[in-house]
Amino acid sequence: MSKVQKISIALTPEMNAMVQEAVQSGEFATASEVVRDALRYWKEREKAKAEATAHLRSLIQAGIDSGPSSYKSMDEIIAEARKRHKHLLKKSA
Repeated sequence: MSKVQKISIALTPEMNAMVQEAVQSGEFATASEVVRDALRYWKEREKAKAEATAHLRSLIQAGIDSGPSSYKSMDEIIAEARKRHKHLLKKSA
């Protein structure tokens, strides 16, 4: 590990117990390793959320770019969805 900087953090008793249990079980060598692993997981989760948000934004934009719907009401949309769902069920059987 390159440069290490020490910081102080406050944990609830429950979180502290989890950290200590992870070290005592041998899963991690130190409490610092537990925290670093948690931070790596958090970073990966944030990246996945950002990618999912970008994907949803692109889908929304594609919907906007496709122009107005040919359906006149929500009932028509639901009927079409049910028709397509029924077709998919028949196709997979």
